[in-house]
Amino acid sequence: MCFITQWAYLVHPLNQKKYQLFYFCKRTIIMKEKYDNLVLIYYSGTGNSKRVSEWISQNAEGRGIKTYVTSYTQFDPEAVSGYGGSTLVGFFSATHGFNMPHSMLAFLFRFNALKGSDVFIGNTRAGMKLWKLFLPGLSGIAMYFPALIMLFKGYTIKAMYPVDLPSNWISIHPGIRSKVVELMVVRCKRLSNWFADEVLEGKKVFLKSFILLPLDLLVAPISIGYYILGRFIIAKTFVANYNCNNCGLCVTQCPTHSIIIHRNRPFWKFTCESCMHCMNYCPKRAIETAHSFVFLLLAGIIIFVNPFLAQVASSLVSQGLNNSRIAYETLYFIFQWTIMLGLFWAGYKMLHYLMRFPTINRIVTYTSFTKWAFWRRYHIPKE
Repeated sequence: MCFITQWAYLVHPLNQKKYQLFYFCKRTIIMKEKYDNLVLIYYSGTGNSKRVSEWISQNAEGRGIKTYVTSYTQFDPEAVSGYGGSTLVGFFSATHGFNMPHSMLAFLFRFNALKGSDVFIGNTRAGMKLWKLFLPGLSGIAMYFPALIMLFKGYTIKAMYPVDLPSNWISIHPGIRSKVVELMVVRCKRLSNWFADEVLEGKKVFLKSFILLPLDLLVAPISIGYYILGRFIIAKTFVANYNCNNCGLCVTQCPTHSIIIHRNRPFWKFTCESCMHCMNYCPKRAIETAHSFVFLLLAGIIIFVNPFLAQVASSLVSQGLNNSRIAYETLYFIFQWTIMLGLFWAGYKMLHYLMRFPTINRIVTYTSFTKWAFWRRYHIPKE
């Protein structure tokens, strides 16, 4: 029957659909899948990585593969301890500062379940659309470093795959228009299903992750700087404006539990990953990035603090280190970033206190780009 059907397909191309249907039925009934189980663990702020994980899991379920999908905060090792046969483990994450978020990296370092399994690493990396051209984001080291972690832990890296879902970093730019978002999501769903087909059949998928490797390497220093210092500074830029009614939704939905109520107002801790969930999904649109606070503090640091620190570093180097240029640069760098981090912490504490006064609250709110209607929020469309 199989040879007759193939002959009919070759002689009569119009029978292509019949042949494809036959092949699908044969594959479904006879062929054994490469994997018996799929375990998918994601970190997601506004839903991009979660959505991709759902697409891949739906593909696996359609193949009859046993599937377990969860966020990293809800992962239960006991739920997969009894898995028999071949298992594929996938880690999908948002990209923050050209790196995987710290909390997800910490989870990977702790992860020891299903030792020796095949693993794939995926990330969503802030895609854009220019006219009819879909522009990729940059991953930095968001896939390469996690892949090295899992490789050294004894897992086999089967694939690395970036997905260019829309950027949600509305602290920096307005949310992308809803129509464009829908087009990007449809495209990414198609590509994610292609990736699922490949990786679930046991194929290695690395090409797309290496196409922009030169640019990813160029931004690697930024990813390191963001991981060490930048993420702490950005965590101290979020405030709740006068529309906040203390509903507590931001507190309960924060993926990293980084928001607390202090002085009857939301307060962002240093553990904040700036995933933008709170800002994008606040029902009162009450959460802002305090741009004026950031600009004023940075201006004060550049104009007044940095020259003083440069003078102190120069004096110390001239006295004890023979005017070594390397010593000066190192000392100045340590002074600069340590003082900057301390100033942001102290300044944010003061800002949080001052936001209780209506006049200050309105000044900060109306000098934040995120306040204005043209600065759209980002919501991934519901399927």
